[in-house]
Amino acid sequence: MTTRVEGPAVPGRDVVLTPAAVSFLAALERRFRGDRAAALARREARAAEIAAGAGLDFLPETAAIRADRSWRVAETPPDLGDRRVEITGPAEPKMMINALNSGARVFMADLEDALSPTWANVVVGQAALREAVRGHLAFTSSEGKAYAVGERPAVLLVRPRGWHLEERHLLVDGVPMSASLFDAGLYLFHNAAERLARGTGPYLYLPKLQSHLEARLWNEVFLWAQDALGIPRGSVRATVLIETIHAAFEMEEILWELREHAAGLNAGRWDYLFSCIKTFGSRPDRVLP
Repeated sequence: MTTRVEGPAVPGRDVVLTPAAVSFLAALERRFRGDRAAALARREARAAEIAAGAGLDFLPETAAIRADRSWRVAETPPDLGDRRVEITGPAEPKMMINALNSGARVFMADLEDALSPTWANVVVGQAALREAVRGHLAFTSSEGKAYAVGERPAVLLVRPRGWHLEERHLLVDGVPMSASLFDAGLYLFHNAAERLARGTGPYLYLPKLQSHLEARLWNEVFLWAQDALGIPRGSVRATVLIETIHAAFEMEEILWELREHAAGLNAGRWDYLFSCIKTFGSRPDRVLP
């Protein structure tokens, strides 16, 4: 079994891709590679069924979950109790500092759609997150202007890339690892314990889920990572973006699967519209005006 970093030397690489961090990522990838492949295969099978004329509806096999009023998700952490104003932007030092100082309640540092996933951007983003968690993030522009995080920054959440993407610069046994596991795993490895020590927690945003089974996979990732890092189960909290038409029919089930780690749902309207177009693109009866 081999692990090889294929990306070039970029700022922050030696800080975030330490031997211990790479070993953790490799173990995470090996544990969940098969489960991720199965999830992506389910997506393809479902897409083929819909293209052939099948519809979408609430799942009969999970009706009991939707009908059961007794279950609850975990209690909301105090610093996530007020999310009336959230701001988002790429995990890039200057943008992060401005967002954390913006006065918003929550800042989602984005490793997904807002960040072009070049190797330099991905590594610099992880290094910036590490510095931000420790209160050390600073930046000086080419004009000499200095930026630093203020005394009352927004609560930090991090969005990894979706299940369908790979990080081709880290090969585990000769195969590119999951970009989701790379982003989330590296962030948790460096910052989960530090976040807890500072009275907050490792909070994530999960993009582009298409089913409760994909939420179950994330939940299993969290359980594995928390045990491997020696932090209490339930420390990781995740907000799920409902931005596919498939997930809109499984919201209760998604929360149920993540109930120990759930921090809510959020509507992603632009990707939701794209999901409708992509899902029914070959169906003349479902063409949008």
